[in-house]
Amino acid sequence: MTAIDVHRALVFPNCIRKFRKQRNVGSLLELSERLPAITYIRLSKIERGEIFARAGELRDIGRALGVDPARLLIDVDDPAFDIAEWAETLQGAVIADPEAERRAVLLAAAVRARRGADPALTIAVLESEYGIAPVVLSRIENALKPLDRWNEDVRAALRRVFDVANDAALMAHIEALRSEGKLDAVLPLVANPELRLAKSRARIGALRQELERPAPAPSAEVVAPAKTAAPEPVVEPSGEALRLLPVFGTPLADGLIAFTPTGAVVEAPRNAGPHAYGLRLGRPTLGAGLPGRATLVVDPDRYPATGGLAVVRQEGGLRVLSVTADRQGRMLGYSESPDLEFAIDTLDPADVAAVLSAVFE
Repeated sequence: MTAIDVHRALVFPNCIRKFRKQRNVGSLLELSERLPAITYIRLSKIERGEIFARAGELRDIGRALGVDPARLLIDVDDPAFDIAEWAETLQGAVIADPEAERRAVLLAAAVRARRGADPALTIAVLESEYGIAPVVLSRIENALKPLDRWNEDVRAALRRVFDVANDAALMAHIEALRSEGKLDAVLPLVANPELRLAKSRARIGALRQELERPAPAPSAEVVAPAKTAAPEPVVEPSGEALRLLPVFGTPLADGLIAFTPTGAVVEAPRNAGPHAYGLRLGRPTLGAGLPGRATLVVDPDRYPATGGLAVVRQEGGLRVLSVTADRQGRMLGYSESPDLEFAIDTLDPADVAAVLSAVFE
């Protein structure tokens, strides 16, 4: 079996903690209070290297620490850099349970192989039919933890995916797949330090290039929707509370939308989550079927489905996409004006939201 990379979750080593200590910013919470556009949880994951920061976020963090944002990046190819030493400063020495690590990697490989063998088993299908959220699927396929450490809902969903009766049967099935060599093609993709290094190198290099370019105008910055307070509900004559959502949206270049308040409100559908909000288009980026005067109800806690609409967060703002799937079952997003295509399955699920409804003025 391929050697297991115990640092596989650390894709973005950085110097944020180092400068936070040097600048006497005592805790991550204190730094978070200086960064209203970045949630504490996301900031924590960025500092721990579990997710990549965006260039705009690095600029904000650098500004809060009084440091050139490029100095927050680490050269992972520097002979003096050691991922184990870097990780130890944040979480102490990594103490791995070899058997638990092996089971987690085998589970990840089996799920990847199962999806690869069935083009219809897309991320959207796994969420809608099996109840496995995209974030959970990503963690499973990256061997975050073995089967026995997932909750019963996730384990039950995985048993359905593999059509087995219980957890023991599922692990026996996975062990059989390994013995028969049916996981050989995907095992190196799960916990390979060279792949982790290549991923880190490529994204950090891209961030360096982005930071060398002028920063976008402040009006183009995207504020985290979850931090927005919703208006008070209105009580209808029937006695039912009518929930109103704040509407955001200022048109930007290239079909993007800035997350700026408009002062308007829109009625929330019954299935809207607690962080739902309204988004005014301003331009018909999806053609005549969705005119620019439309206001969308967006739920950042739900993942889009094929045939619907999605809102994705990019460096410069928000973008509305029409969602479909290719012949291999991969979820794609399209925009007509401008003519763009995105592989939604490859995006960070935190940057993808579902559109629940549209209101035409």
